[in-house]
Amino acid sequence: MAAIYPDLAGKVVVVTGGAGGIGESISRAFAAQGARVGVLDIDQTRGQALQTALGDSALFFPCDVTDIPALQSAIQSVRDRFGPIDVLINNAAHDERHDTLSVTEAYWDNRMAVNLKHQFFAAQAVLPDMKATGKGAIVNLGSCSWVIGQGGMAAYTASKSAVLGLTRSLARDFGAFGVRVNAIAPGWIMTERQLELWVTPETEQSIYENQCLKRRLVPDDIARVVVFMSSDEAGAITNQHHIVDGGWN
Repeated sequence: MAAIYPDLAGKVVVVTGGAGGIGESISRAFAAQGARVGVLDIDQTRGQALQTALGDSALFFPCDVTDIPALQSAIQSVRDRFGPIDVLINNAAHDERHDTLSVTEAYWDNRMAVNLKHQFFAAQAVLPDMKATGKGAIVNLGSCSWVIGQGGMAAYTASKSAVLGLTRSLARDFGAFGVRVNAIAPGWIMTERQLELWVTPETEQSIYENQCLKRRLVPDDIARVVVFMSSDEAGAITNQHHIVDGGWN
């Protein structure tokens, strides 16, 4: 049974990319805490299904996070419905593999937009609320891929490594207002997408050879850490990079 953090009850939480994979687990975990969750995602089918499953605890707002005005509008819609934003989870990302010699300028810019740029502008949109209340938590999802030097996805690893720099700058700038900003770097998490596209018996064996823990890591492993980092139990933790990878690093 997951831990319950009473301070999260009634808090207003925004989760980008919150309708599938790790994001869905995060959205469900906050709903279980009694929070009011604004789920932002481009996948309307999954988003509507999740809203139905969570009932009054969550509202789905269709949003392409690479469209910054649309992202800002969606966050405002969460605010209009639930009130000032207390917690932001910057989860949306896309880990498409790519060949370095085939990358175009347009592809590079798109990878930065989907994996990094929206994190800054989502934070910018919620920080006034947090400053006004004198408290808030932002959790940016990074990746351990750049830490281990993974190849075949240079634009992705570049954007995800930059999440740490963004996190530390925001933590420094807004800590005086009671806002905590941390990054979480998941390892190879067995989402439905990963299992469909990338995981084979051979790659899974390789994962276990690298991990200290010889088991699959699942989205709930990340969600539990995200919820803890957003609660008052982590009230003294900010400006940090937490790797959740089963001991790969």
